[in-house]
Amino acid sequence: MAASGKLGTFRLPPLPTIREIIKLFRLQAVKQLSQNFLLDLRLTDKIVRKAGNLTDAYVYEVGPGPGGITRSILNAGIAELLVVEKDSRFLPGLQMLSDAAPGKLRIVHGDVLTFKVERAFPESLKRQWEDDPPNVHIIGNLPFSVSTPLIIKWLENVSRRDGPFAYGRTQMTLTFQKEVAERLTATTGSKQRSRLSIMAQYLCNVQHILTIPGRAFVPKPEVDVGVVHFTPLTQPRIEQPFKLVEKVVQNVFQFRRKYCHRGLGMLFPEAQRLESTGKLLQLADVDPTLRPRQLSVSHFKSLCDVYRKMCDEDPHLFAYSFREELKQNKSKNQEKEHKESYRL
Repeated sequence: MAASGKLGTFRLPPLPTIREIIKLFRLQAVKQLSQNFLLDLRLTDKIVRKAGNLTDAYVYEVGPGPGGITRSILNAGIAELLVVEKDSRFLPGLQMLSDAAPGKLRIVHGDVLTFKVERAFPESLKRQWEDDPPNVHIIGNLPFSVSTPLIIKWLENVSRRDGPFAYGRTQMTLTFQKEVAERLTATTGSKQRSRLSIMAQYLCNVQHILTIPGRAFVPKPEVDVGVVHFTPLTQPRIEQPFKLVEKVVQNVFQFRRKYCHRGLGMLFPEAQRLESTGKLLQLADVDPTLRPRQLSVSHFKSLCDVYRKMCDEDPHLFAYSFREELKQNKSKNQEKEHKESYRL
């Protein structure tokens, strides 16, 4: 009988509870790191079930902490679980889990923002991008302080098909502050529509699959927590470089209460701003009086495609920063004022 046929029957032996682990190793959540522990194994089981079928899967868990979700993953019939934990205080508790699940759990003391997961799992797991997602999953209860920079980093990896997505369209199931989860999944026109909505939705199918009340965590955060599932799309809805899309989207949403032409204007130097913004909107066929939250991914696709052509025509345009121009103008004005006061 193949060894993999028995993987689904594995269960962890009786172990101290997560609460007991926290007491045993004198663990405390560090407020500055926005750490919150999930102790209820019924909830961690639910998160893992929402990630999909993990039978024989290779799972990468980020920020395992005292190991609540880790236990639920180990009981889900996985082939191997890799955890990356930056905080060394949690390593003894994780090692206890590793001892209880021989050959199942690999522990790396490192930083998820720099860890090279593309080298962590067997090459045989790799799938063509157009195929079904590989049997590789990312799961994590992320500290709030790193959740947004980490998802932006991973979305850029999706666009380049590298990092965790060197295996194919790797699925992710991650926790965020409920407000961030709502932004990631917000539809066109909704109040929560934001930069994150566009950056996530042009690359992935994004679903807010579960809300967990803050009281379920220790210490209790001031907000509830949303669990979000990401499946990369076979074809991105905007086919332009990630940094270009990010620049257009950021500029639009920095003036989220204004008409969209206000933010788009900041893509261009002051001397040509009016003319170039008008040209961009006209060629993209976008109404300049739409608010940022009223713009669909299709609108952004048109804007990015036209902006790309304008950048191709003017090689210096993409490097332009309106903040840098403001700083230079301010410096020139101060210098001018200084010279005039000196003459007086």
